[in-house]
Parts: sequence; structure tokens; C-alpha cells
Amino acid sequence: MPGPRVASDDRVSLRLAESEDIPFLQRASADPDIRYPLGNPVRSREEIDVPGDGDTFVVCLEDDPAASGQPADDELRKIGQVSVMDADYKRPELGYWLVPSVHGEGYGTTAVSLAIDYVFREYDTPAVGAEAFAFNDASRGLLESLGFSEEGRRRKYMFVDGAHRDMVLYGLLRSEWDCA
Repeated sequence: MPGPRVASDDRVSLRLAESEDIPFLQRASADPDIRYPLGNPVRSREEIDVPGDGDTFVVCLEDDPAASGQPADDELRKIGQVSVMDADYKRPELGYWLVPSVHGEGYGTTAVSLAIDYVFREYDTPAVGAEAFAFNDASRGLLESLGFSEEGRRRKYMFVDGAHRDMVLYGLLRSEWDCA
């Protein structure tokens, strides 16, 4: 069961990841529908730190996201992860994934928006960053729809699906985000 809710709206909540969530979080490195777009290696249970170097959140659908407290297991559906890395010593970098069964339903945009609000609320940082493979049109579209600007490209950055792939770097300034 994920930990306390950090942020929510009427569709999605971000809850702190806890050690009990490791099997779910490990899915990102074991499911090829998630791992290939990420480029992550398969990681063992011991290699997944929760809590780790940063803020790791489980993206959840709840029967009543406005209710306080801890929902029962049957009132909570885990659908992904959002992480905020390096916020304590340089510009925070967002990472995220959702289970394939909810792709295209807008949950990613909502979850990443909640994470951006969290970063600007919790950290005194002028900007937040993210990366997406050049071939990952969905992730790039999500970032661009939220106002991220392309800041650079790491050419032939990682070997994925039999070829070296470019990584596109994105940034969003605090002044560009409506923190209301």
C-alpha cells in the first residue's frame, strides 16, 4: 500500500512510495512495454530504493481522492510512478511511467502536473527538467503540452531496440508554470 497522499486532483493522486510498493515499481524494469521507452535496465528488488535518492511517488486512482486518510486496498489502483531526482543539489529532474492499460487517458499529464506543482511548492528551484527519447512521441508530447521547452539533445545517447537513440532534454522555468 502506498504511503500518504502528497498531491491529488479529482482523477489522480500521488502517494509516497514505500517498501511494500517495490514489486509494483519493479514492473517498470521488467515490462518491455514500459522499459523500452525508458531505456532502463532490469533491476532486482534490492536495486530499487524506496525511499531513495529523491522523491518517489506511486500514481494512484482512488474511489474518493478528496477523502483524507489511507484508503482500503480495494479503493486504490496503482497505475504508475513519478519520481523527482536531484532536487537537493541541482535542478530537479522528473521521471514517470504508467501501466500500458491506461495510456492515452490523460492520467500521465495529470500526474506530471501534480509533480511539477509539488516541486515548485517544496523546493526553491528556478526550473525543473525531464528527458524523453526522441522516438517516444507520447512522452515528448506530454512534456510539450505542459509547457516544457526542448533545451538540448544527447545524440546516440543509449542503445535501445537494436540502435543508439537520441535523448531529448526538456526544461520548464518556475516563471512559465502557473503555481496557483
